[in-house]
Amino acid sequence: MFDLIIKAVEQTGYLGVALLMLAENVFPPIPSEVIMPLAGFVAARGDLDPVLVVVAGVVGSVAGTWLWYWAAVKLGRERLKRWTERHGHWLTIGPDDIDRASDWFRRHEGAAVFLGRLVPAVRTLISVPAGIAEMPLPRFLLYTTLGTTLWTTALMLAGYLLEGQYHAVSDWVNPVSNVVLGGMAAWYVYRVYSQWRERG
Repeated sequence: MFDLIIKAVEQTGYLGVALLMLAENVFPPIPSEVIMPLAGFVAARGDLDPVLVVVAGVVGSVAGTWLWYWAAVKLGRERLKRWTERHGHWLTIGPDDIDRASDWFRRHEGAAVFLGRLVPAVRTLISVPAGIAEMPLPRFLLYTTLGTTLWTTALMLAGYLLEGQYHAVSDWVNPVSNVVLGGMAAWYVYRVYSQWRERG
């Protein structure tokens, strides 16, 4: 997987980074913890500008969070809970997840969006309570962009600074990333199956 993502970033450049980060926020097949460090590797080799890599990652990521925010605004809390009750098992999100996220958001709001963008798994879900609470869009975009920029920069720098260890790291990351991806797939199947059993 390591080499595949490296090649994808090399061939598609900044647009590829943005699209991968957008996809990671809408439906995370590959986490940002993999995408941005590998994009940092490519930048360190001189194929991409590191600042523009961060910009592309932030743009794609914020676009993905905005889609969830917009969906939550349009649907509203009760409609969204009814939708997740019928279809949320495909995204491993249920009505209780909506309630928990909403209650947590009310207690923290702006700080929740900023800090939520730094926490794996919470990063995407934080957009839902923000939309349900109808947090003003400019305020939401400000906090989510700040948090996303910090997270994306840190991940890119990790890959950029390790560029000299590219071959050693690739030998280690390839099998580990495959195990992680397999584990994510297994966890996803388990969550879908569990929610299907609960519905049955």
